[in-house]
Order: sequence, then C-alpha cells, then structure tokens
Amino acid sequence: MNEILFIFGSVIGNVLIAVAGVIPSAFLTAVNIAFLGFEGGLVVSIIGEALGAIVSFWLYRKGFSRVKEKIHFKSRWVRVLLDRLYQSRGFEAVAIVLLLRLLPFVPSGFVTLTAAIGKMNIVAFGIVSTLGKIPSLFIEAYGVHQVLKFDTKLQLILAAAVIMIFIIYFFVKKRPRD
Repeated sequence: MNEILFIFGSVIGNVLIAVAGVIPSAFLTAVNIAFLGFEGGLVVSIIGEALGAIVSFWLYRKGFSRVKEKIHFKSRWVRVLLDRLYQSRGFEAVAIVLLLRLLPFVPSGFVTLTAAIGKMNIVAFGIVSTLGKIPSLFIEAYGVHQVLKFDTKLQLILAAAVIMIFIIYFFVKKRPRD
C-alpha cells in the first residue's frame, strides 16, 4: 500500500474517531505502529489526534452553540468542571484543558466538547490539546508496540480478554438496578 495514502487515511480516521467522541483511537494507533513502526506510527497518531481534536472543537462549537443551555451532566464534578471551563479564558482555560488531556481516564470527546462550548479560542485549544495528548499517546504507542512483539497466540488471548471485559461491562451496565 502507498505509505502517503495510508497516512492520509489514518489521519482522516483519527478525525472521524474524534468527531464521534466515544470511539477509542488506540486501535488506529496500533495499526499506525504496525505499518509505520514505532516512531512513524507515533508521529502520524499525534498529527491525526491533533487534527481530530481541532476539527471536533470547530464542529462542536458550531453545533452546540445553539443548545449549550440544554446540556446536562449527571456527575457533579463534571458539572463543576464544565461550568469552570465554560467560564474560563486565557491561562486558566489552557491549564484546565492541559490537565484534562494528561488525565488518562477523562474521555477526549468530553474535554473537546467542554472547551468548545466555553470561551476558549480554537488556536489555544489546538496547541494545548496536542501538547497534552503527546504523553498519553507515547504511553499508548509504547504499549501497543510491546504487544505487537508478542507471539500471535498471546496477542489473540489478550484481544479475547479485552473483548470479554467489554462484553461483561456492557451487560453489567445494562442490568436493571434493584
């Protein structure tokens, strides 16, 4: 396959994943590393995630500008953070986005949506979002790189275990509460 075409497709894939806001990009990072090696795959993943965050920010800002008063989150800390980032400008907004990007358990789409409906400008968001994503992408890429070195049987066992965890989580989450 043509390497330039692969890179272009990967970046477009990252943009689509970012716009969706709920799909993990780790699988695309794995494909990038498998085809381009660790360094090349990492660089393409960073570029793709950065462009994805910027495009998502722009689309969210356009789409949610009319409905931001109707957005409600159940979690108290999410509401507090959303209100804080929504009202923040300048260094405070940059610091909050950077902190959220560095925390691995905060969904990327949530950070982008929160910044987009707030007062932060797209240039500052693009820069700080990318800087915040680099450490987590490096860790993700390194982990994927190590897994790709495993024996094929071990890779299949690991993939099956991950799928089983997701299935169990899905059914436990869907189960009615007493």
